[in-house]
Amino acid sequence: MVASLRIESEREGSGLAKIEIVEVGPRDGLQNECEAVSTANKLELIQRSIAAGVRRIEVTSFVNPRKVPQMADAEMLIAQLPDHADLVYIGLVLNDRGADRALNTKVHELGAVCVSSNSFAMRNQGQTSAESLQVARGIVRRAIGAGRRAQITIGAAFGCPFEGEIRPDHVLDMAKRAADAYPSEIVLADTIGVAVPGQVTEVIGMVREAVPGMPVRCHFHNTRNTGLANVWAAVEAGASTIDASLGGLGGCPFAPGAAGNVPTEDVQYLLERSGVATGLHLGGLIDASRWFSGVMGKQLPSMVAQAGDFPRAV
Repeated sequence: MVASLRIESEREGSGLAKIEIVEVGPRDGLQNECEAVSTANKLELIQRSIAAGVRRIEVTSFVNPRKVPQMADAEMLIAQLPDHADLVYIGLVLNDRGADRALNTKVHELGAVCVSSNSFAMRNQGQTSAESLQVARGIVRRAIGAGRRAQITIGAAFGCPFEGEIRPDHVLDMAKRAADAYPSEIVLADTIGVAVPGQVTEVIGMVREAVPGMPVRCHFHNTRNTGLANVWAAVEAGASTIDASLGGLGGCPFAPGAAGNVPTEDVQYLLERSGVATGLHLGGLIDASRWFSGVMGKQLPSMVAQAGDFPRAV
C-alpha cells in the first residue's frame, strides 16, 4: 500500500485514490480487425461496458471508411447510443472533414490526434508531424466553439514504427504547443507498445511540470508485455486517466506491430487490488469480455478474463 499512498498524496489529499478508465474497445479495439463487427454488436459492447461501470467511452472514429472499414458505421452507431447524463462519448477525428462529421452527431468529445514523427504522421494522416499538431489544435478550437469537449493525443509518443526512438524533449514541445489550444487533456500514446516504466515516468513528469494543471491521460499497447507495468508507472507519475480495451483487442492499421491495448479487466484488477479505485465492476467486465470473445470467434488476450477474479480475504 506504500505506492498507493504516494499516489493518493498527489490526488485530492483524502480518501481513496481514483483513476478514470476510458474504454477504447469500440474504436481502437476493432479498427484493425479483419472480420467486420456489426453495429448491433458494437452497441452491445458499449452497453455491457456501461453496465460494468464505464462512464467514458471512445465509441468510434470519423475516418475514411475505405481505409478503416470497421468504422464505416460511425453515425449509425452514435445515433443508437443510450443517453445518460453521466456518460461521455468520444469520437476520434484526424482532420476537418472528420470534425464536421463528429459535430453533426451527439458525441460529447472530439479526440484530435497529432503524431510525433513525420513518417508515421504521413501514413496515418497524410501530414507531417508539425501539420498534424496544427490540425489537432484547430479541431480543439472548433469543438470548444461548438460547445463540445476536445482532447489531443500525441501518437507514437514513446517510439515510432518507422523512425525508432522519439526524443522526450520533442514530445514535451508538442505537449506544450497542444496545451496552448486548451484541450481538456493531453493523451500520451504508446501506439506500438515500446515504452517501459522508466520512460513513462520521465515523459509524464516532464509534461506535468511544463504544463501544470493539464490532465494527462495515457494509452498503452501491450506489444512487448510491458503494458500493465506502464499503467502502474503512469498512475504513480500522476496520470489521471488510462485507456483500456475490453479483452485487450487493439491495433493501428497504419502502424506495423501495434498489438492489442491493455485489457480493461486486467487494468481494473491491477488498480483496485492496489488500493486505487476505478469505479468499474470486475465481474461485469469479465462477463463482457467473455461475451465479446464469442463475438470475435477467438480467445482475447486478457489474462484476467481467462483466469477469473481472485477473492479478497474476509
